[in-house]
Amino acid sequence: MARLRRRTCILSLGLLLLVFIVTLVLKTHAPTENPFDLPGAHELFPHIDGVENKADLKSVQTKMDDPLEAERDAQLEAILKKFSPPNYNLHAFYYIWYGNPKFDGKYIHWDHPQMPHWDSKVAPAYPQGRHSPPEDIGANFYPALGAYSSRDPSVLEAHMQQLRTAAIGVIAVSWYPPGMKDDNGEPIDDIVAMLMDAAHKYHVKVAFHIEPYRDRDEASMLKNIKYIIDVYGGHPAFFRHTTTSGKVLPLFYVYDSYLLNSEQWARLLKHTESGSVRDTPYDAVFLALMVDEKHKRDILTAGFDGLYTYFATNGFSYGSTHRNWESIGTFCEDNNLLFVPSVGPGYVDTGVRPWNFQNTRNRINGKYYENALSAALQAKPHFISITSFNEWHEGTQIEMAVPRAGQAPYLDYLPNRPAVYLEITRKWGAIFGSERQRWQD
Repeated sequence: MARLRRRTCILSLGLLLLVFIVTLVLKTHAPTENPFDLPGAHELFPHIDGVENKADLKSVQTKMDDPLEAERDAQLEAILKKFSPPNYNLHAFYYIWYGNPKFDGKYIHWDHPQMPHWDSKVAPAYPQGRHSPPEDIGANFYPALGAYSSRDPSVLEAHMQQLRTAAIGVIAVSWYPPGMKDDNGEPIDDIVAMLMDAAHKYHVKVAFHIEPYRDRDEASMLKNIKYIIDVYGGHPAFFRHTTTSGKVLPLFYVYDSYLLNSEQWARLLKHTESGSVRDTPYDAVFLALMVDEKHKRDILTAGFDGLYTYFATNGFSYGSTHRNWESIGTFCEDNNLLFVPSVGPGYVDTGVRPWNFQNTRNRINGKYYENALSAALQAKPHFISITSFNEWHEGTQIEMAVPRAGQAPYLDYLPNRPAVYLEITRKWGAIFGSERQRWQD
């Protein structure tokens, strides 16, 4: 009887071992559709399930300070090799203007005011006042990382993890010169070095999206271009683009470029001007924002190298209207300009502009985003820019969001999981990569 039990036990163990081996073989040969499910990914990437977990954030920081960080970096490199490589033709607009009491002494931007309607007769019909974080934030969605600070190293780490899972190669960081800020924030230039360090670990590059700071003109632009290149140009995460002439140059997005006239820009960007950056150590690729159709000619005569469209609302402007992208692309091709259409997953900003329902664009469970990406590919662009990774106020983020109860009901990505827009981005980034190769062949 004892012998029978022993034999049964041995057979059971043998069967379990066989099942284990078969499972292991099947996993080894199965295609890795989802990098979130890679072995070791959950340990290294504690945020990928999209659940806000303060213990996880603390764990990441502890690991970053660990004396065995080199070993962890080697482990990270091994994991990243299993992910899709970063696509350096796929850019995402990125914001570092968020703050919270732990890192900044107060909430910044999450407490964004509700902006009054421009018509004083209509304005009283809509709520006004500031939001009160962390439960009540100035956004229609709620981030998986909570009301975070852009100064939090663990948040930057989590963002880089999300960017890599989306195969995004470049972030275009919203930038103001030292000591300057947007209307609702604080100076942010001192965060850039930390951001670039985090990006470099994940092989993500950083470009600069220059905002319309106070008294911006061609002279101050020259000063600030020199500052950016002198201070950040030597960092391995600093993005440079190889032009058709073989030059390797920094790339700058210039928001609201139309606020200066073509003559002013020409002094900075035309080879014929004595104060131009062309053929100097501060030469770069400059992309202008195209809003109206007339801006095409202005951009050309100003000496810009290309244009982008930024806005995620299809139909909001001539430049952001998907059906116009093919003709804009043709214009750019005919005039040796880079065309960079901007795609977005949707748009909703009624958390900060309670009256702006007209520009809301429903995400349709990812279909709106996929339609935008498809339209962009039809125009055969040089780069595709994504509006945005984390502009929460306008609801254009692809960063992970989670369902959340609050004073006002937050939108979410259900029935999809929090990473759905990262996954869509990765899928279309691969399509874009293969299409670019075909165009070049």
